[in-house]
Amino acid sequence: MTAPPDDCLARNEWVCGAYLSSRRHILWEAALQHVQLTAVSVLIGLVLALPLALAARRWHWAAGPVLGVTTILYTIPSLALFSLLLPVYGLSASLVVAGLVLYSLTLLVRNVLAGLRAVPEETRQAARGMGYGPLRLLVAVELPLALPAAMAGLRIATVSAVSLVTIGAIVGYGGLGNLIYAGMNTYFKAQVLTASVLCVVIAVAADLLLLLLQRLLTPWTRSRS
Repeated sequence: MTAPPDDCLARNEWVCGAYLSSRRHILWEAALQHVQLTAVSVLIGLVLALPLALAARRWHWAAGPVLGVTTILYTIPSLALFSLLLPVYGLSASLVVAGLVLYSLTLLVRNVLAGLRAVPEETRQAARGMGYGPLRLLVAVELPLALPAAMAGLRIATVSAVSLVTIGAIVGYGGLGNLIYAGMNTYFKAQVLTASVLCVVIAVAADLLLLLLQRLLTPWTRSRS
């Protein structure tokens, strides 16, 4: 018996409205997990990257080891990295988060450090002449001026994390990657395409939100342009 002409699920078509209407709950849960894993990983990576970049800027001898180690971590294939972390975290969401944090450090540390190094020395000297101490100088002068470069790294790290989350499907915590992996195993076309498109939508939306945040936090760049 052939499938009814209006049954796109039975015909296993790539574009199928019936899949969206019948799997809304599954898609929502997968997308929510995808966003959560991405956000937590990038935020932890940012928290770790800031002191590393500050240390590399403060002590010149530390810059080489910090940048070298983070670069080496980024060159490790994702499956190999997850396998190395498996004895520590087991089959859990923490395994995926830890792997994504390590990957994000390369992009975040380099861009935060580049932004700090780009602050003009005369600006620092002027702030010191106005009585700014080291902490106030960092918070009120250096970090705001380094923000555009840091945000550029944050945007790239976030989009990369959205993509790498899908690898977490090998341990059952891959967000939309779980649906892509299962759909490929069963050749479920609508599921593969829908989950893939949602990954792209999340990446584009995250990038646009971070770009908007950057413009709100750096109004002087808008007026200058």
